[in-house]
Amino acid sequence: MIVGILGAGQLARMIALAGHPLGVEFIFLDPAADACAKPVGELLQGAYDDPLQLQKLAERADVVTYEFENVPAEVADYLASHTQVHPSPRALAVAQDRLHEKNFFNQIGIPTPAYQAVDSLQALQAAMPTIGYPAILKSRTQGYDGKGQSVLHSVADLPAAWQLLQGVPAIVEGFVPFSREVSIIGARNPAGEIIFYPVSENQHRGGILRVAQCRADDAAQAQAEDYARRLLTELDYVGVLALEMFDIEGKLIANEFAPRVHNSGHWTIEGAQTSQFENHLRAILNLPLGPTQPVGHAAMVNFIGGLPKTEQILAMPDAHLHLYGKAPRKGRKVAHATLRTNTAGQLTEPLAQLAALANQVDDS
Repeated sequence: MIVGILGAGQLARMIALAGHPLGVEFIFLDPAADACAKPVGELLQGAYDDPLQLQKLAERADVVTYEFENVPAEVADYLASHTQVHPSPRALAVAQDRLHEKNFFNQIGIPTPAYQAVDSLQALQAAMPTIGYPAILKSRTQGYDGKGQSVLHSVADLPAAWQLLQGVPAIVEGFVPFSREVSIIGARNPAGEIIFYPVSENQHRGGILRVAQCRADDAAQAQAEDYARRLLTELDYVGVLALEMFDIEGKLIANEFAPRVHNSGHWTIEGAQTSQFENHLRAILNLPLGPTQPVGHAAMVNFIGGLPKTEQILAMPDAHLHLYGKAPRKGRKVAHATLRTNTAGQLTEPLAQLAALANQVDDS
């Protein structure tokens, strides 16, 4: 069985590492010659819309998936006409445009912050009396890890924020006074079977995820599952999906969803009976889905921009280091480490130590 993946970054790398024990082979399409998934599969180097490379991928892959949602929609449509593509091009199209995404959330009864599409400075200025301050201006497409976003505190911020986006279509959202940020990861197979992992409680800084902690038996679990189930069902989704939400005094408000494996689920590699990466493969290959129950208590810390010494991480008895084979660079995710302990109390101190090490090398 050969799985094609659009993108060859760390998510594709971890999907392949999960697939090797199952006898799955991988082909990646990525513009970068030194893409970090290259050691674990065959790399087709080229643009995502390169006709020759797309033809090779379509001919050789039994199923194609993707590791990020900024793949051109026409590429997914082309591949879907030649081979299986999971998740579907429709899910990709909804997720990669923030306006379509917010509209879709509302259509299926998932609450969101107040929002409005804006395509000019004048439209932004006209929207603000309704949206109110503070607010966030975001590009409708191509935004991730805090890119393409500006916080608006007053009318004086509008011209510079609009100029920063360079006139691309945008969406302005009202600020949500959340108590915490959470996400849920679910998977659905072609038969419609759905499974969920425990809610993850997440900490972001500068729009980039820093820490994610598994919260088994969380009070938000049922509500989070309800929202994610609606997405998975309405999109006739196949594969793993992550839904990010704001928690406001026990009420969840949707932020965005990712039609792929997700950074907040990295703890599942050591902290769940079946990782999100393996379950993504099981879903898209129509294999039985694996159990998602947590194994002990787990959390994940990202390393952004730089790395501490390997021995500093491995000296921690409950830590598991995952290097991506990527050169350090400002704002770049270069590795993560997970922690898994037998009791919740055992997790607190090493998690603080691991986060401190990450802060020391953070170059974001």
